[in-house]
Amino acid sequence: MRKVFALLLALFSAAVPAQEVRVPVCFNYSCAATETVAFDAGVLEQARGQLLAASDPATERAVLAAVVGRLYREAGVQTPVGADRAGNYFDQGVDGRMDCIDHSTNTTRFLKLIEARGMLRFHRVLEPARRTRFVLQHFSAVVEEVELPVSLRPAVVVPDHVPLMLALCDCAEVLDDVPAPAPIPDSRPGERFVIDSWFVDNGEAAIVLSLADWLDGDGPNVQ
Repeated sequence: MRKVFALLLALFSAAVPAQEVRVPVCFNYSCAATETVAFDAGVLEQARGQLLAASDPATERAVLAAVVGRLYREAGVQTPVGADRAGNYFDQGVDGRMDCIDHSTNTTRFLKLIEARGMLRFHRVLEPARRTRFVLQHFSAVVEEVELPVSLRPAVVVPDHVPLMLALCDCAEVLDDVPAPAPIPDSRPGERFVIDSWFVDNGEAAIVLSLADWLDGDGPNVQ
């Protein structure tokens, strides 16, 4: 009986892709339609490797934008969103088109998926932001840079003589020989950035802008 149970369990496990994650993706403007996309372990592990290789916040944002594009490309294979083009006018009337509401919703879902799996070290995911210029509104996904935990900062190399001197004498001044932790390049904890995929065709890296510049109207000239 145990052998039969073990065999059934093995067959069931083989039928379910390991670590597959399903995410709803909406499209056709204002999330009028929704389909589910399945991201397999290979796609997610590739994203993990790329993101955890980032050594500073700016690099993590650039990689994150590329990973978002990669997830949209995968979504475009499984759903009509592969037809989506930058802005709203190049794909008018096409099934799978996405406006900024669709994009900000989907990109935020992708970012939260990434965050929930521990792939982000320098940022946290916020709710979408809105900007209003004249009568037009635009939405985008947002991340906020965070202070890197001490446990994840580059290790400080203690010179060999420091432990020895501390063991032989009461000479705390020897601690002055321990170098200060290396600063993280271009670190700006608390600053917020948009990850805006509406500006690009399906599968391309999203546009990264500081939230302040984006709110001021910055971004590619697409409509």
